Amino acid sequence: MSIGHHLDALYGLPAQTFPGPGDAPRPVEPDTLAWRVGSDVYDAGEAWTAAFARFCDTVDTTRVKALIVGAWEEAYEENSAAVIEALVAARDRFPALRALFLGDMAGDECEISWINQTDVTPLLAAFPDLEEFGVRGGSGLGFSALTHGALRSLVIETGGLSAEVVRGVGGSDLPALVHLDLWLGTPEYGGDSEVADLAPILSGARLPSLRHLALRNSEMQDAVVGAVAFAPVVARLEVLDLSMGVLTDEGAAALLGGQPLTHLKKLDLHHHYLSEPVKERVRQTLEAAGVEVDLDRGHVEGDVEDDGTVWRYVAVGE
Repeated sequence: MSIGHHLDALYGLPAQTFPGPGDAPRPVEPDTLAWRVGSDVYDAGEAWTAAFARFCDTVDTTRVKALIVGAWEEAYEENSAAVIEALVAARDRFPALRALFLGDMAGDECEISWINQTDVTPLLAAFPDLEEFGVRGGSGLGFSALTHGALRSLVIETGGLSAEVVRGVGGSDLPALVHLDLWLGTPEYGGDSEVADLAPILSGARLPSLRHLALRNSEMQDAVVGAVAFAPVVARLEVLDLSMGVLTDEGAAALLGGQPLTHLKKLDLHHHYLSEPVKERVRQTLEAAGVEVDLDRGHVEGDVEDDGTVWRYVAVGE
Protein backbone atom coordinates (compact mmCIF):
# COMPACT_ATOMS: atom_id res chain seq x y z
CA MET A 1 0.00 0.00 0.00
CA SER A 2 1.18 3.53 -0.72
CA ILE A 3 0.24 6.81 0.93
CA GLY A 4 -2.74 8.18 -0.97
CA HIS A 5 -3.17 11.56 0.63
CA HIS A 6 -1.43 14.72 1.75
CA LEU A 7 -1.30 16.04 5.28
CA ASP A 8 -4.53 17.79 6.10
CA ALA A 9 -3.14 19.58 9.16
CA LEU A 10 0.09 20.38 10.98
CA TYR A 11 0.58 21.93 14.41
CA GLY A 12 -3.17 21.88 14.85
CA LEU A 13 -3.63 24.13 11.81
CA PRO A 14 -5.44 23.17 8.59
CA ALA A 15 -3.18 22.66 5.59
CA GLN A 16 -3.46 25.11 2.71
CA THR A 17 -1.55 24.75 -0.57
CA PHE A 18 0.17 27.93 -1.70
CA PRO A 19 -1.14 28.59 -5.22
CA GLY A 20 0.93 28.38 -8.37
CA PRO A 21 2.24 31.33 -10.37
CA GLY A 22 -0.51 33.58 -11.65
CA ASP A 23 -2.95 32.61 -8.90
CA ALA A 24 -3.10 34.94 -5.92
CA PRO A 25 -3.64 33.35 -2.51
CA ARG A 26 -6.96 34.19 -0.89
CA PRO A 27 -6.70 36.78 1.90
CA VAL A 28 -5.99 34.96 5.15
CA GLU A 29 -4.10 35.49 8.37
CA PRO A 30 -0.68 33.79 7.89
CA ASP A 31 -0.68 32.23 11.35
CA THR A 32 -4.01 30.42 10.90
CA LEU A 33 -2.80 27.87 8.33
CA ALA A 34 -0.15 25.23 7.79
CA TRP A 35 1.22 26.37 4.43
CA ARG A 36 2.11 23.72 1.84
CA VAL A 37 4.66 24.86 -0.73
CA GLY A 38 5.24 22.47 -3.59
CA SER A 39 6.11 21.97 -7.22
CA ASP A 40 5.41 19.09 -9.60
CA VAL A 41 7.46 15.92 -9.58
CA TYR A 42 7.00 15.39 -13.34
CA ASP A 43 7.44 18.16 -15.91
CA ALA A 44 7.54 20.90 -13.31
CA GLY A 45 6.77 24.34 -14.68
CA GLU A 46 8.29 25.97 -11.61
CA ALA A 47 11.10 24.76 -9.39
CA TRP A 48 10.35 24.28 -5.70
CA THR A 49 12.90 26.94 -4.80
CA ALA A 50 11.13 29.42 -7.10
CA ALA A 51 7.76 28.59 -5.52
CA PHE A 52 9.27 29.08 -2.08
CA ALA A 53 10.75 32.44 -3.11
CA ARG A 54 7.28 33.55 -4.28
CA PHE A 55 5.83 32.37 -1.00
CA CYS A 56 8.36 34.40 0.99
CA ASP A 57 7.60 37.47 -1.12
CA THR A 58 3.82 37.07 -0.89
CA VAL A 59 3.07 35.89 2.65
CA ASP A 60 4.13 37.56 5.88
CA THR A 61 6.51 34.77 6.86
CA THR A 62 7.23 36.35 10.25
CA ARG A 63 3.80 35.05 11.30
CA VAL A 64 3.96 31.58 9.74
CA LYS A 65 3.83 28.86 12.40
CA ALA A 66 3.65 25.71 10.28
CA LEU A 67 5.24 24.92 6.92
CA ILE A 68 4.76 21.81 4.79
CA VAL A 69 7.22 21.05 2.00
CA GLY A 70 5.34 19.27 -0.77
CA ALA A 71 6.75 17.79 -3.95
CA TRP A 72 9.88 19.08 -5.60
CA GLU A 73 10.79 18.47 -9.22
CA GLU A 74 12.03 14.94 -10.04
CA ALA A 75 11.94 13.87 -6.37
CA TYR A 76 12.46 10.28 -7.54
CA GLU A 77 15.95 11.31 -8.75
CA GLU A 78 16.79 14.64 -7.10
CA ASN A 79 17.18 14.73 -3.33
CA SER A 80 15.99 17.45 -0.97
CA ALA A 81 19.35 19.23 -0.66
CA ALA A 82 18.26 22.36 -2.58
CA VAL A 83 15.03 22.51 -0.58
CA ILE A 84 16.88 22.26 2.72
CA GLU A 85 19.43 24.84 1.61
CA ALA A 86 16.64 27.31 0.74
CA LEU A 87 14.89 26.75 4.07
CA VAL A 88 18.07 27.19 6.07
CA ALA A 89 18.94 30.37 4.16
CA ALA A 90 15.49 31.79 4.97
CA ARG A 91 15.52 30.91 8.67
CA ASP A 92 15.61 34.54 9.83
CA ARG A 93 12.39 35.20 7.91
CA PHE A 94 10.50 32.58 9.98
CA PRO A 95 10.87 33.60 13.65
CA ALA A 96 7.47 32.11 14.55
CA LEU A 97 7.96 28.75 12.81
CA ARG A 98 7.14 25.90 15.17
CA ALA A 99 6.34 22.99 12.82
CA LEU A 100 7.95 21.73 9.63
CA PHE A 101 7.21 18.66 7.50
CA LEU A 102 9.48 17.68 4.60
CA GLY A 103 8.28 15.56 1.68
CA ASP A 104 4.48 15.62 1.81
CA MET A 105 3.91 13.59 -1.36
CA ALA A 106 1.13 11.14 -2.10
CA GLY A 107 1.74 7.93 -4.01
CA ASP A 108 0.54 9.31 -7.33
CA GLU A 109 3.25 12.00 -7.10
CA CYS A 110 6.08 9.85 -5.81
CA GLU A 111 5.92 6.57 -3.91
CA ILE A 112 7.32 6.87 -0.40
CA SER A 113 10.38 4.72 -1.11
CA TRP A 114 11.16 6.68 -4.26
CA ILE A 115 11.38 10.03 -2.47
CA ASN A 116 15.04 11.02 -2.35
CA GLN A 117 16.06 12.74 0.85
CA THR A 118 19.37 13.82 2.36
CA ASP A 119 20.65 14.75 5.82
CA VAL A 120 17.83 16.69 7.51
CA THR A 121 19.84 17.64 10.60
CA PRO A 122 20.64 21.15 9.28
CA LEU A 123 16.93 22.00 9.47
CA LEU A 124 16.76 21.23 13.17
CA ALA A 125 19.96 23.16 13.77
CA ALA A 126 18.62 26.16 11.83
CA PHE A 127 15.29 26.22 13.65
CA PRO A 128 16.01 25.70 17.37
CA ASP A 129 12.45 26.69 18.32
CA LEU A 130 10.79 23.97 16.23
CA GLU A 131 8.33 21.91 18.24
CA GLU A 132 7.24 19.50 15.50
CA PHE A 133 9.34 17.99 12.72
CA GLY A 134 8.39 15.31 10.24
CA VAL A 135 9.87 13.81 7.10
CA ARG A 136 8.57 11.32 4.51
CA GLY A 137 10.90 9.14 2.46
CA GLY A 138 13.89 7.08 3.55
CA SER A 139 16.06 6.90 0.43
CA GLY A 140 19.27 8.78 1.21
CA LEU A 141 17.84 10.10 4.47
CA GLY A 142 20.34 11.19 7.09
CA PHE A 143 19.78 12.09 10.72
CA SER A 144 22.82 12.76 12.87
CA ALA A 145 22.69 12.62 16.65
CA LEU A 146 21.89 16.09 17.97
CA THR A 147 20.56 18.08 20.88
CA HIS A 148 17.33 20.02 20.45
CA GLY A 149 15.65 21.52 23.48
CA ALA A 150 12.28 22.50 22.00
CA LEU A 151 11.29 19.55 19.80
CA ARG A 152 8.11 17.85 21.06
CA SER A 153 7.22 15.66 18.07
CA LEU A 154 9.45 13.75 15.64
CA VAL A 155 7.89 11.71 12.82
CA ILE A 156 9.89 9.77 10.20
CA GLU A 157 7.74 7.97 7.63
CA THR A 158 9.51 5.46 5.38
CA GLY A 159 9.16 2.17 3.59
CA GLY A 160 12.63 1.36 4.92
CA LEU A 161 14.50 3.23 7.65
CA SER A 162 18.28 2.83 7.77
CA ALA A 163 20.08 1.71 10.91
CA GLU A 164 22.15 4.87 10.69
CA VAL A 165 19.05 7.05 11.08
CA VAL A 166 17.67 4.91 13.91
CA ARG A 167 20.97 5.23 15.73
CA GLY A 168 21.01 8.97 15.06
CA VAL A 169 17.61 9.38 16.66
CA GLY A 170 18.59 7.13 19.56
CA GLY A 171 21.76 9.10 20.16
CA SER A 172 19.97 12.47 20.23
CA ASP A 173 19.21 14.39 23.41
CA LEU A 174 15.60 15.50 23.07
CA PRO A 175 14.44 16.51 26.54
CA ALA A 176 11.08 17.97 25.43
CA LEU A 177 10.11 15.17 23.02
CA VAL A 178 6.65 13.81 23.80
CA HIS A 179 5.83 12.04 20.51
CA LEU A 180 8.20 9.80 18.53
CA ASP A 181 6.98 7.94 15.43
CA LEU A 182 9.37 5.80 13.37
CA TRP A 183 8.29 3.72 10.34
CA LEU A 184 10.99 1.05 10.24
CA GLY A 185 9.94 -0.61 6.97
CA THR A 186 11.61 -3.48 5.16
CA PRO A 187 15.13 -4.40 3.95
CA GLU A 188 13.87 -4.27 0.36
CA TYR A 189 13.57 -0.48 0.69
CA GLY A 190 16.59 0.19 2.90
CA GLY A 191 15.27 -0.82 6.32
CA ASP A 192 18.45 -2.47 7.61
CA SER A 193 18.10 -1.66 11.31
CA GLU A 194 18.07 -4.38 13.96
CA VAL A 195 16.40 -4.46 17.35
CA ALA A 196 19.71 -3.62 19.03
CA ASP A 197 19.67 -0.26 17.23
CA LEU A 198 16.50 0.65 19.13
CA ALA A 199 18.06 0.13 22.56
CA PRO A 200 18.82 3.81 23.31
CA ILE A 201 15.23 4.74 22.43
CA LEU A 202 13.75 1.92 24.49
CA SER A 203 15.84 2.89 27.50
CA GLY A 204 14.26 6.36 27.43
CA ALA A 205 17.35 7.89 29.01
CA ARG A 206 17.57 10.75 26.49
CA LEU A 207 13.78 11.07 26.14
CA PRO A 208 12.53 11.98 29.63
CA SER A 209 9.27 13.54 28.39
CA LEU A 210 8.25 10.78 25.96
CA ARG A 211 4.61 9.74 26.27
CA HIS A 212 3.75 8.50 22.76
CA LEU A 213 6.04 5.93 21.12
CA ALA A 214 5.36 4.47 17.68
CA LEU A 215 7.67 1.82 16.24
CA ARG A 216 5.66 0.62 13.30
CA ASN A 217 5.42 -0.51 9.70
CA SER A 218 8.14 -3.07 10.42
CA GLU A 219 8.87 -6.42 8.81
CA MET A 220 10.59 -7.45 12.08
CA GLN A 221 7.62 -6.41 14.22
CA ASP A 222 7.68 -9.54 16.42
CA ALA A 223 11.29 -8.86 17.40
CA VAL A 224 10.56 -5.18 18.02
CA VAL A 225 7.59 -6.05 20.20
CA GLY A 226 9.67 -8.57 22.12
CA ALA A 227 12.14 -5.81 23.01
CA VAL A 228 9.40 -3.32 23.82
CA ALA A 229 7.82 -5.79 26.25
CA PHE A 230 10.62 -5.22 28.76
CA ALA A 231 11.74 -1.71 27.75
CA PRO A 232 12.11 0.83 30.59
CA VAL A 233 10.53 3.63 28.54
CA VAL A 234 7.17 1.84 28.39
CA ALA A 235 6.34 2.52 32.03
CA ARG A 236 5.96 6.24 31.33
CA LEU A 237 4.06 5.97 28.04
CA GLU A 238 0.43 6.86 27.47
CA VAL A 239 0.27 5.61 23.86
CA LEU A 240 2.17 2.64 22.44
CA ASP A 241 1.85 2.18 18.69
CA LEU A 242 3.13 -1.08 17.17
CA SER A 243 0.87 -0.99 14.15
CA MET A 244 1.25 -1.42 10.38
CA GLY A 245 3.80 -4.23 10.59
CA VAL A 246 4.12 -8.00 10.46
CA LEU A 247 2.93 -8.71 14.00
CA THR A 248 2.02 -12.36 14.61
CA ASP A 249 0.79 -14.38 17.59
CA GLU A 250 4.39 -14.86 18.70
CA GLY A 251 4.95 -11.13 19.07
CA ALA A 252 1.63 -10.51 20.79
CA ALA A 253 2.36 -13.30 23.30
CA ALA A 254 5.74 -11.71 24.08
CA LEU A 255 4.07 -8.34 24.61
CA LEU A 256 1.47 -9.75 26.99
CA GLY A 257 4.16 -11.74 28.80
CA GLY A 258 6.23 -8.66 29.51
CA GLN A 259 5.63 -5.73 31.83
CA PRO A 260 2.06 -4.62 32.56
CA LEU A 261 0.49 -2.34 29.96
CA THR A 262 -2.64 -1.46 31.89
CA HIS A 263 -1.39 2.08 32.52
CA LEU A 264 -1.63 2.92 28.81
CA LYS A 265 -4.39 5.03 27.38
CA LYS A 266 -4.07 3.34 23.99
CA LEU A 267 -2.35 0.36 22.38
CA ASP A 268 -2.40 0.49 18.58
CA LEU A 269 -1.84 -2.81 16.76
CA HIS A 270 -3.84 -2.18 13.59
CA HIS A 271 -2.68 -4.01 10.45
CA HIS A 272 -1.56 -7.26 12.07
CA TYR A 273 -1.47 -11.03 11.56
CA LEU A 274 -3.05 -12.20 14.82
CA SER A 275 -5.38 -15.14 15.24
CA GLU A 276 -8.81 -14.62 16.77
CA PRO A 277 -7.90 -16.27 20.11
CA VAL A 278 -4.87 -14.02 20.53
CA LYS A 279 -6.85 -10.93 19.59
CA GLU A 280 -9.41 -11.85 22.23
CA ARG A 281 -6.69 -12.35 24.81
CA VAL A 282 -5.28 -8.91 24.07
CA ARG A 283 -8.72 -7.37 24.43
CA GLN A 284 -9.55 -9.16 27.66
CA THR A 285 -6.21 -8.26 29.22
CA LEU A 286 -6.24 -4.57 28.39
CA GLU A 287 -9.75 -3.33 27.66
CA ALA A 288 -10.91 -4.45 31.08
CA ALA A 289 -8.35 -2.03 32.51
CA GLY A 290 -9.65 0.83 30.39
CA VAL A 291 -7.00 0.69 27.66
CA GLU A 292 -8.20 1.55 24.17
CA VAL A 293 -6.99 -1.22 21.84
CA ASP A 294 -6.96 -0.91 18.05
CA LEU A 295 -6.93 -4.31 16.36
CA ASP A 296 -8.42 -3.26 13.05
CA ARG A 297 -7.28 -4.50 9.66
CA GLY A 298 -6.14 -7.95 10.66
CA HIS A 299 -4.64 -10.33 8.09
CA VAL A 300 -4.53 -13.73 9.74
CA GLU A 301 -3.23 -15.91 6.92
CA GLY A 302 -1.07 -13.65 4.78
CA ASP A 303 -0.63 -14.65 1.14
CA VAL A 304 -0.06 -18.39 0.79
CA GLU A 305 1.63 -19.81 -2.32
CA ASP A 306 1.08 -23.30 -3.71
CA ASP A 307 4.22 -24.58 -2.01
CA GLY A 308 2.99 -23.38 1.38
CA THR A 309 5.17 -20.27 1.55
CA VAL A 310 3.40 -17.52 3.51
CA TRP A 311 4.03 -13.88 2.64
CA ARG A 312 3.20 -11.14 5.08
CA TYR A 313 3.56 -7.46 4.34
CA VAL A 314 3.93 -4.14 6.10
CA ALA A 315 1.22 -1.57 5.46
CA VAL A 316 3.44 0.88 3.53
CA GLY A 317 6.35 -0.41 1.49
CA GLU A 318 7.10 0.95 -1.95
